[in-house]
Amino acid sequence: MGVTTAALAAETAPVDPWSDVVGQDAAVRQLVAAAREPVHAYLLVGPDGSGKRVLAHSFAAELLAAGAPDDQARDRHLRLALAEQHPDLRVVEPEGNTFRKGDAERVVRNATLAPVEGRRKVVVADGCENMEDEAAGYLLKTVEEPPASTVFVLLATEVVPELVTIASRCVRVELRALPADVVADRLVAEGVEPDRAGAAAAASGGDLDRARTLATDDRLALRHQAWREVPHRLDGTGHMAATVVAELQSMIGEALAPLQERQADEVAALAEQIEQYGLRGSGKKDLEARHKREVRRFRTAELRFGLATLAAAYRGALAAHGARRSLIEATTRIDAAAVALDRYPNETLLLQALMAHLPSVPRA
Repeated sequence: MGVTTAALAAETAPVDPWSDVVGQDAAVRQLVAAAREPVHAYLLVGPDGSGKRVLAHSFAAELLAAGAPDDQARDRHLRLALAEQHPDLRVVEPEGNTFRKGDAERVVRNATLAPVEGRRKVVVADGCENMEDEAAGYLLKTVEEPPASTVFVLLATEVVPELVTIASRCVRVELRALPADVVADRLVAEGVEPDRAGAAAAASGGDLDRARTLATDDRLALRHQAWREVPHRLDGTGHMAATVVAELQSMIGEALAPLQERQADEVAALAEQIEQYGLRGSGKKDLEARHKREVRRFRTAELRFGLATLAAAYRGALAAHGARRSLIEATTRIDAAAVALDRYPNETLLLQALMAHLPSVPRA
């Protein structure tokens, strides 16, 4: 009976649209105030995993629930917006690696549609740090002079030159990278054991989404150790470089399993949401595209984590063996490879070329 009563209470409790935003108190205060009298455009700037997307949902939920006739109607608006299923919320993500004119056209097209259920429409554009010049030029006029009923919420990891003019037309909201202790505390609150939460938070680089995935990953410590062992295994041959890369990539592939399980749960939840609220066919294609981007981002994050671990191993060798030129050059090469990850088309060739030029380090 107690479980049933608790479940019923949770189901009927008022929805707090900001409850899933973690460690961004200043940004929440800014947007709570802004929701009372919103302007036409906002730019949320912060690193991956800082919670921009969740914050955008929360803000959109507040905007779309404003003026609801009663608590039940308000909760419905909030729940739908937080699930990205509100008919007056449109989320546009780039279809490729950059935000192109076609993506900007989708933003503009959604912005010009009249609201379905209320007096406002919210258009969220993600990945704006990758906006191309042509897309920025196309989008600028609409952001400057949007339909009266539309509020834009643009998301970016940084304000790149292509985004500067658009950014000047928006209210800017800064998000910080989440400290490891904040990430760990959130994981513990979500039921993760403290030791596991601490390890996942330390490896996440301040990315809460990545930390959640790592917290279910029993092989995190093994991957960390595998990268640390690389300097001792390399022998200057292409064969060994290829062998090491293949093993590391295989481990990254295995690490994707928790993420893929969560994605399967999201697909099931979307189907349930559609059935419950009668939103026929809504969001399936966008969800599939987002899942592909998540996999790509996860692999990149894993490689950055691995390369940082590898660089630390060579810096440790510097401390132990002295400032040998080959060790100094190794750390430089590793740092350059980490920078090249986003633009290099072939992950395997990048890693093989790196490993083939790294020196062997004898065991202590």
